[in-house]
Amino acid sequence: MPRNSRTPRPSRCTAHPAAARPRSEEAFVTGILTSSEDFDRARGWHLTDAADWDSYLLDTAVLLAEARRTYGTVQARMFHPDDFADFCLLHRLDPAEPAARDRYLVNPPLQTQLLPYQAEELSGDFIPRLVRARDNGLTLRHIDLLLDGGPAGADEELAQAVRRAHQQGAEVFRRMLVGAGCGAYRFVCAVEAPGGRLEAEARILHWEDGVVRINDEDLDLVCAVLCAGLYRELPGAALLHGSQGSAAACGEYRQVAWAWQSEGQGYVPAAVRLDDVAAEPGFSLGTVC
Repeated sequence: MPRNSRTPRPSRCTAHPAAARPRSEEAFVTGILTSSEDFDRARGWHLTDAADWDSYLLDTAVLLAEARRTYGTVQARMFHPDDFADFCLLHRLDPAEPAARDRYLVNPPLQTQLLPYQAEELSGDFIPRLVRARDNGLTLRHIDLLLDGGPAGADEELAQAVRRAHQQGAEVFRRMLVGAGCGAYRFVCAVEAPGGRLEAEARILHWEDGVVRINDEDLDLVCAVLCAGLYRELPGAALLHGSQGSAAACGEYRQVAWAWQSEGQGYVPAAVRLDDVAAEPGFSLGTVC
């Protein structure tokens, strides 16, 4: 399922050494099936020659390793059988044809689902991130509709209003993390929007020196959901829970769960139950610099 016709094919054979071929500045884009069930459903389309799911994962890992040696950028997205079947039906394409797969992978509305591949273990963190990226991409498309297409397609006044809401949402999130201090947390937020609830979540490591580790795609979605709620003045809630503390503090940790609620204008402390987690009212965001 590669985008570029010159990309290496999946193979169990040893790849050629990197020095044997020049490194291209072109991007390599591929789609990856993310479960054995999806693999079984897609076999009729001849997406891979692998005999079973385990062989498919091995072949895909070899493909990606060769691509990293050959191309300047390697990206992947979830190859979702339902999405692909709908895409082929809409565009009257034969799903067994390679051209159909190529068009599906480079479909502009799906570009938010692309993730850079940096030699992660497929069955470790990368495949779950691909699944989340698809869900995040669908949410981002919903948000674009709520924002009337966002700054790119709006007049200047609307564009400025969207930018202000995005800055406000990012600042709300920043104050929640700064106020929480160092620790390992999970953040979830939800906004009740026309067309269905908008949701986002992120895993966060906040180090003693103030450095915060969070996946870029999760940060983008969190800020987008907060932005949409503030821009459209929609009710919402946010919850931060996990283990507060660090080894530098003599290994002292405590479990925390804080929450905030919004009626559309801003977030204030409130007792909230969200995603099966009950939380006490959080600290006032106005007290955090």
